[in-house]
Amino acid sequence: MLEGFKKFIFRGNVIDLAVGVIIGSAFGAIVNSLVADILTPLIGMIFGTPDFSGLKLGALNVGKFINAVVSFLMVGFALYFFVVTPMNKLQEISRKKEPEVTPASPPEEIILLREIRDALKR
Repeated sequence: MLEGFKKFIFRGNVIDLAVGVIIGSAFGAIVNSLVADILTPLIGMIFGTPDFSGLKLGALNVGKFINAVVSFLMVGFALYFFVVTPMNKLQEISRKKEPEVTPASPPEEIILLREIRDALKR
């Protein structure tokens, strides 16, 4: 039973997943800081207030919901323009640098064997 657990834990996928979760968590902190410390104050300078939590509609606290939606959109904006777009550009550049692989002609022995095969079929 412990042997099976050991195989499971040291399997490559589990380690990759663990590393991905940890890196994702650290990266989430970076994106949250970008939104909270840079984009939100920028919106506050442009529109006057970056916080809508004071807005209420009767007993409903609509402002917190608006804050959550705006925060979600800012995180999406930050991820797209500061991560996805540059990564796509880098991948595009790396694809251009890779030479196209043209299939090499088969060795003479293969050509000869194909001719013999075709002659036997006839």
